[in-house]
Amino acid sequence: MELTAGHVWLMVAAALVLFMTPGLAFFYGGMTRAKAALNMMMMSFISIGIVGVVWVLWGYSMTGGEGFLQIVGNPFTSFGLEGVNSADSPNGLILAGYGATFAIITVALISGAIADRAKFGAWTVFVPVWVTLVYCPLAYMVWGGGLFGAEGAIGQALGTAIDFAGGTVVHINAGVAALILVLIIGNRKGFGKDPNHRPHNIPFVMLGAAILWFGWFGFNGGLASSAEQGGLILVNTLAAPAAAMIGWLIVERIRDGHPTSLGAASGVVAGLVAITPACADVEPIGALGLGLISGIASALAVGLKFRWGFDDSLDVVGVHLVSGIIGTVALGFIATPTDGVGGGLFYGGGFTQLWAQLAVAGIAIAYSAILTALIGLAIHKTMGFRVSQEQEAVGVDLSLHAETAYEFGVGGHGGSFQPLHELITGKPQGDAAAAPADSTKTDAAAGKESVGA
Repeated sequence: MELTAGHVWLMVAAALVLFMTPGLAFFYGGMTRAKAALNMMMMSFISIGIVGVVWVLWGYSMTGGEGFLQIVGNPFTSFGLEGVNSADSPNGLILAGYGATFAIITVALISGAIADRAKFGAWTVFVPVWVTLVYCPLAYMVWGGGLFGAEGAIGQALGTAIDFAGGTVVHINAGVAALILVLIIGNRKGFGKDPNHRPHNIPFVMLGAAILWFGWFGFNGGLASSAEQGGLILVNTLAAPAAAMIGWLIVERIRDGHPTSLGAASGVVAGLVAITPACADVEPIGALGLGLISGIASALAVGLKFRWGFDDSLDVVGVHLVSGIIGTVALGFIATPTDGVGGGLFYGGGFTQLWAQLAVAGIAIAYSAILTALIGLAIHKTMGFRVSQEQEAVGVDLSLHAETAYEFGVGGHGGSFQPLHELITGKPQGDAAAAPADSTKTDAAAGKESVGA
């Protein structure tokens, strides 16, 4: 089959979405403390490596084809992507590659909630298990002809749910998983009290937000089926985050007395999240309203973590879960009719679409919460999901990776220049071994725990 402009665009869109994950690494890395920046960025980068392998081997097969109870596809149907390109689907591998980039960024989004305190080894176990048991089944249920599709049990009973680019599969899913992991792992030491928990590099945050916005045009527009739909998606992906940024800054100005750069970047992401499920199904004026509401709501929601006492480090819950729900449910009100049929409540479509949107959001929340809790608890109770107090105090960059993001002067730490034991205890390893047992018991234990974690 000849390579068409549509095929080329889809490959470009896949590259744009893949680029979003390094953008997320900058966005999250700048929001952490300096001593955790590299670890935070590595959690995004390792997600690319692990999910890329999982997707080729069995992940893609689980998101389409013959399904089990309309919940998940057979992982062995196209194991290793064998037979994906066929006479019926000559662009099958292009679609598979595009889908992989969505799975990658979804799991990477979760990492921001557990910044500064998660074991990197535990994260590398969580990623493939979560993608296999949570992301792939939910993608099948929504996009692969499962429960929420036109032929699915819920789709036939309540109507087909709309999720063009991932409001439920990506953002609600990641937001719920983030909340569950926070509750399992617990809060950082000094949460809500230590001023050093503030972002260390706001320019990185704004750079990351810019890359995310750039890549999001591929995220939302990759599967546009016509020039008209592509233009609508383009404008909506511009309009919603623009309005959301303004909404977030208005909240900051009224509540705090000043708008912030962090608020501007966060508002953009909130608007992008909200428009994701609705990008092809609302008018530009609706996108503006949706963006404004999501920016205001997420700006207010991020403060709830201090009131309710859960340490969502980088506001994954307040931005992705809250704005993901808003964007998904809003379609029940503002979705435009298709060929004069259906549409949301405000377009004369009745309550049908609203029930479908509420159902897909509710079931996605329940499914992600239950499965993530089982996975997270299993890891936490076996290998442990959280670093030791000593590692957290030193910083997860040094204690887990033996690196630092910044070197000030000639006495910096990183690599093999200084043993990890010395970084944590302040003593050479030989001195600790030679000292009396009763005076070094704690130090030796701390060093062993930190090096082995």
